[in-house]
Amino acid sequence: MALNKQPYRGTRDFFPKDKRVRDYLFAVMTKTSESFGYESYDGPLLEEVELYRAKSGEELINEQIYSFTDRGERFVAIRPEMTPTLARMVAQIHRESSKPLRWFSIPNLMRYEKPQRGRVREHWQLNCDVFGSPGRLGEVEILQVAVELFEAYGANESHFEILLNDRSIVDVVFKILMKSTETQTYRLYKIVDKAKKITHEALQKMVSEVGLSLEAENIFYAYLRLDNFEAVKAFLETNNQIEIAAQFNIFIDFAKKTNITKYLKYDPTIVRGLDYYTGIVFEIFDKHPDNRRALCGGGAYANLLQIFNEDALAGVGFGLGDVTLRDFLEVHKLLPNFDIPVNDILLTFQEEGGLDATLKLAQILRQNNLKVITSFEALKFKKVFPTAEKKGVRFVTLMGSDELLKNEIQIKNLANKEQQTLNLNDIESILKLIKA
Repeated sequence: MALNKQPYRGTRDFFPKDKRVRDYLFAVMTKTSESFGYESYDGPLLEEVELYRAKSGEELINEQIYSFTDRGERFVAIRPEMTPTLARMVAQIHRESSKPLRWFSIPNLMRYEKPQRGRVREHWQLNCDVFGSPGRLGEVEILQVAVELFEAYGANESHFEILLNDRSIVDVVFKILMKSTETQTYRLYKIVDKAKKITHEALQKMVSEVGLSLEAENIFYAYLRLDNFEAVKAFLETNNQIEIAAQFNIFIDFAKKTNITKYLKYDPTIVRGLDYYTGIVFEIFDKHPDNRRALCGGGAYANLLQIFNEDALAGVGFGLGDVTLRDFLEVHKLLPNFDIPVNDILLTFQEEGGLDATLKLAQILRQNNLKVITSFEALKFKKVFPTAEKKGVRFVTLMGSDELLKNEIQIKNLANKEQQTLNLNDIESILKLIKA
């Protein structure tokens, strides 16, 4: 039986054109992260399953991870996310390290997902995190990184928005104002997360089953109606939550100073599912009607390192997958054309005796940091320029019998169609022409 030529379901082959796109996405991610002083890190592809069980819960363990028992009887998994590895690494060194720690990574991740638009089983994800920043500054900076990243791809406020909430506000509403129990609070978080996806009647039914007082239900619905930062502040102050209101106002003031508030929109249903979030939580949403979905998300946390019995350490970060990012750029027509590669020069010769000279010149040009493609055999003139176009070169050389006799080479600039004949030994002039 013949082997299947297709990749494993939910994974992708990256042919050169697709790899050029991925390299571009990664290059912008790296450049933006490093512009804020974030340092690149990486970790192992395999981790013990207990690490994910401690941080991520049973849903990931039971339904989404690729796990197996290795030859040493260790229960391990191919990493489905990077945050547990990040936490494990930070726990090793944070006591001796100067703060804040600013780290980023673009790891390869695998989850047993149902493949669909925007979701596959194997993907790459930019993770940016900052640990140990004072006050609300880290939260504002991580949003700056996200905004400047999308702007670097050519996007603006007409293309995306950041829906934002604060888990400390949600906890105050549920636990103090509504006086809900731990069980009720857990159920309310689940309800809020679904609130925009269900009908009002379904929402009312779910809330009624939680067992809240009438006063608590009224507070809950008043909370869900909040739709801007001023309304949040007024709601908290009216309910005597002055300190929480002041803290949130500090965050908003910092955000205004960095010119990112035009992207921010308060949304009470953004709570994120993970228990360790303690500050802001956010999701970046595509505004395009054909791709109205969350592109990435993140938030602030203080308790992540406690799974290693470490003291609380303020952190905030976000993750952005390559699949949703590419969909976003394509639907907004922001993705450059990568149909052809980018090279500097194609060296061709039209007589059999031209190979030695071509190979010698190619070596010199490569030593001067040029991308050089060589023809391994004599190339007919009518094939030279179609070949050059497919290879994405800026210059092409021609070497016929006259040039071989005179030790010369013709170099044509494909952009302006200008052509010069130079001596093969005049490397300085050749380089000057190509690098001009």
